[in-house]
Amino acid sequence: MRKKRAEIRRLAPDTKYNDLLVSKLINYLMYQGKKSTATTLVYQAFDIIQEKQKEEPLDVFKKAISNIAPILEVRSRRVGGATYQVPVEVKENRRIALALRWLKNYSRDRKEKTMAAKLASEIISASKGEGSSYKKKEDVHRMAEANKAFAHFRW
Repeated sequence: MRKKRAEIRRLAPDTKYNDLLVSKLINYLMYQGKKSTATTLVYQAFDIIQEKQKEEPLDVFKKAISNIAPILEVRSRRVGGATYQVPVEVKENRRIALALRWLKNYSRDRKEKTMAAKLASEIISASKGEGSSYKKKEDVHRMAEANKAFAHFRW
């Protein structure tokens, strides 16, 4: 090993909900270092969720994350000149990172007017087990399932 592993930074929970996952979402949505804008956006999205769903937005958000966090994914592995897509289990912190990334990316692709509305509707649809980010998780799982034959190349 050449260098030390990067140390994992401890994150402060967000101010309104006092939750680490929400502050991670804020950091993922942050654009050009504008954290206050990202914070406002997330809280507006949570207000929209509160209006539409008539339930606690934090619960809806956590359900959405658990619905779109992948359990298996494929990793490329070279064996004897051939490259195989080997299914591997996803570690907890990567699961959350992927879920938040997909949530951010597919929110941006939605058709609503404001980013807060886009984010809110993507979170709501993900919590119901539908939407683009949920579909992405299904695709990742399907790939892992299709390549189950190469599982013995796991490292």
